[in-house]
Amino acid sequence: MLFPKALLFLTLYFLVLDHVGSSSPNRQEEFRSYIQTIPGTPVDFGMTPIPAGSFWMGSDDPERSDQSPKHEVELDAFWMGTHEVTWDAFELFLDKNYELAISETPLSEQVDGLTRPSLPYLDMTFGMGKEGKPAVGMTQYGAIQYCRWLYLKTGIFYRLPTEAEWEYAAAAGSEEDYFFGTDSKMLQEYAWTKENSKGTTQLVGSKKPNPWGLYDIYGNVLEWTSDQYDLEFYSKSPDKNPVNPALKLYPRVVRGGSYATPSEEIGTKRRYVSSPKWKQLDPQIPKSQWWFPEAPFIGLRVVRPLSPPSEDEIEAYYSREPIPDY
Repeated sequence: MLFPKALLFLTLYFLVLDHVGSSSPNRQEEFRSYIQTIPGTPVDFGMTPIPAGSFWMGSDDPERSDQSPKHEVELDAFWMGTHEVTWDAFELFLDKNYELAISETPLSEQVDGLTRPSLPYLDMTFGMGKEGKPAVGMTQYGAIQYCRWLYLKTGIFYRLPTEAEWEYAAAAGSEEDYFFGTDSKMLQEYAWTKENSKGTTQLVGSKKPNPWGLYDIYGNVLEWTSDQYDLEFYSKSPDKNPVNPALKLYPRVVRGGSYATPSEEIGTKRRYVSSPKWKQLDPQIPKSQWWFPEAPFIGLRVVRPLSPPSEDEIEAYYSREPIPDY
């Protein structure tokens, strides 16, 4: 059954699903899928429209207390990346020399002066390969700063999804455990999990997408959201575009499961949390604000709101100082 308030947007969505633009739309009547090229480079990525609507977030499963109470949430429309961010795109942000080498035009002054991640002292691919595979191991701060780099390159506000946006997009109209229903055996058609991944990340988009055009929304890598993990948040969550600001460094919410997650631990409503254990090998004091040297299973997927915030709000989102990690 479709969520209330989504029918109009869904009609538009299916009419234009096969129409992929070469540049980003900038008006509400152009709410359609598109391909975003990173200017000056041959790298691009797809964005899928997610209609405005309401849905029942969480569950009242007594065995999953952090998913309760089940509560209705209303969301504005947004775009979401069709795939998890790949190394092809993330390495341009990570390494300015690589960006300079691949760029067809000089870097702008803002991009040239951007603070970038410290080059990792470990192989942050963990031997799993780069081309066409999801970027892994970045902190939430690193993921947000990647979005800032995208903004400076494209002029478009990209950010991390809220936890509510992620669950709504993953569900794609279903109120069941999975967007395809309740048959867990079907998960292998859509996701790279512990059972079929051979212990490594896989090429993005090599499984079936969900009904709203999102690939690897389950499995492959866990995906950052912008929210703090709070056991009590669902009981006090706003019913319109909820977000739980990250005021503490740990724990924060990640979603979707990864190539290392058993199938029985994956689902639309499942919540996972970041952990300081992901930095145990880091010898720095304070520990890196950019990398988790023991988290080869964490990545990101970007969103873009249909109605962008003000310039001041955009700057405030990108400019939050990282919380020290001692």
